[in-house]
Amino acid sequence: MTASTYSIEPMNTRQLERTLSDLTSTLGDPTRRSIYLTVRESADPVTAAQVAAKFDIHANVARHHLDRLADEGYLEITHKRPRGKNGPGAGRPAKCYSSTDKEIEVQFPARRYDLLADLLIRVVQRLEPERASQVAAEVGHEYGLELASTLELPDTGGFASVLATVQQAMVDVGFAVDANANSRQLLTSHCPFGRTAFDHPEVVCSLDRGIVNGLMEALHHATDTVTVPKETWGEGCVTTV
Repeated sequence: MTASTYSIEPMNTRQLERTLSDLTSTLGDPTRRSIYLTVRESADPVTAAQVAAKFDIHANVARHHLDRLADEGYLEITHKRPRGKNGPGAGRPAKCYSSTDKEIEVQFPARRYDLLADLLIRVVQRLEPERASQVAAEVGHEYGLELASTLELPDTGGFASVLATVQQAMVDVGFAVDANANSRQLLTSHCPFGRTAFDHPEVVCSLDRGIVNGLMEALHHATDTVTVPKETWGEGCVTTV
């Protein structure tokens, strides 16, 4: 038995309204939704009598909900004879219900995190244009300290081990970073701030630098770093510790 799946993709408003209307009319009823989930999680097909007993409702009410779910394609109906002591018994086959592979799609307009980041950068620059880079570095430093509190500290305090821990911490929050202890550098080939980092390197790179500084300080290697931003889109950034 395969559970229904949910996918999130861009769609237009009219499609969204139709989808939500369909879900609300069929699965909006709390009892019906619970019945659907019960059938979906059951290893075997269930009967109206079993559902009625579980939810303490009349068998006709249970059958109504099950048939409605079947009509909408969420359940399928099979018939099975009741079992006796020595195999299938006599009598009328029982009407059973099991879940289908119908996909439930709820789609929303794509989130524009790149736009949000760009607008936030503009807010910082407008509020304190003279201190935008400094504020970004301070915020990054604070976040680096917070991030370090969630890490498993390295067994040794050597620089290579510390740098590897910083690298993994950056990877965990969305950066693609390679560490080179010999050159004391972190090479960032992917930044989660995307195009905003290229358009506003003076702020975003200061933020990244602050994160590294905060991590290093928390790992007892307080230092200051220098970040060289990418000159062309697609290149990596280099942070020297």
